[in-house]
Amino acid sequence: MRDMDMPKPLHPLVALVNYEREKGGRELAGQKFLIDFYKISFKKEFSGQIKYGQGYYDFEEGGMAFLAPNQLITMSTDENCLEGYTLFFHADLIRNYPLGKNIQQYGFFTYAVNEALFLSDKEKKVIAGLFENIADELNNNTDAFSQDVLVSQIELLLNYSNRFYNRQFLTRKAIHHDLISQMDTYLEARFANQSGGIPTVPEVAKHLQVSPRYLTDMLKSLTGQSAQQHIHDRLIEKAKMILSSTRLTVAEIAYQLGFEHPQSFNKLFKRQTNLSPNVFRKSFN
Repeated sequence: MRDMDMPKPLHPLVALVNYEREKGGRELAGQKFLIDFYKISFKKEFSGQIKYGQGYYDFEEGGMAFLAPNQLITMSTDENCLEGYTLFFHADLIRNYPLGKNIQQYGFFTYAVNEALFLSDKEKKVIAGLFENIADELNNNTDAFSQDVLVSQIELLLNYSNRFYNRQFLTRKAIHHDLISQMDTYLEARFANQSGGIPTVPEVAKHLQVSPRYLTDMLKSLTGQSAQQHIHDRLIEKAKMILSSTRLTVAEIAYQLGFEHPQSFNKLFKRQTNLSPNVFRKSFN
């Protein structure tokens, strides 16, 4: 925090910046910092863009952004209209709590820069209240319960963020269903490319210009399937079509779909359908 020209934190493992009261030094604008803390930013209103990692979050109407440790941040060059909070907390704070093991479940810490959480006015009030509670606790005298309370408050903040992200997936169904359609079109083209191997989640996410975790979380919210399950589902549907309409051998179909070994194809097909490829084909004869 000292390097970022922020006030000395009230807790050695937690720092909360209220941008209505505290501003980083203007001379540091544009400089990059590698942080080893988790970082949660909440912007009530902001005119412009803020750079995180290798890209920008557009906070025209405010929202939230999340960063895991060991990522680059860049001090903003325009904070004239910035209101909100940024919470930094070290992994050591939560290491001996269930949250220390479960924090990987909060996939938004690995979302890409264009996947920020946008909040309604009602949601902003909830999030602001949670940050204010954390601020109050940090301003209290430290006692035997301080860390327990802080960890509980951070976990509550993360759970509300999860809830609001799920809402965002649902309220932007049209956009996300278009994304799923693009994914299916890409998969169909890939299954026709015999030399490309089986499509992977990172490969598909890169093509769609989203992060792998965001793709999985979005699909689970809308379809109940992970990205990997969705790929396998489309692959098996393609295999069924080939099995029922061609005389290609099972091995030839496996190679066509990108499998290196027919046994792997047989195993996946049986796991998905409870039938072997040959038994499935016989049902059409």
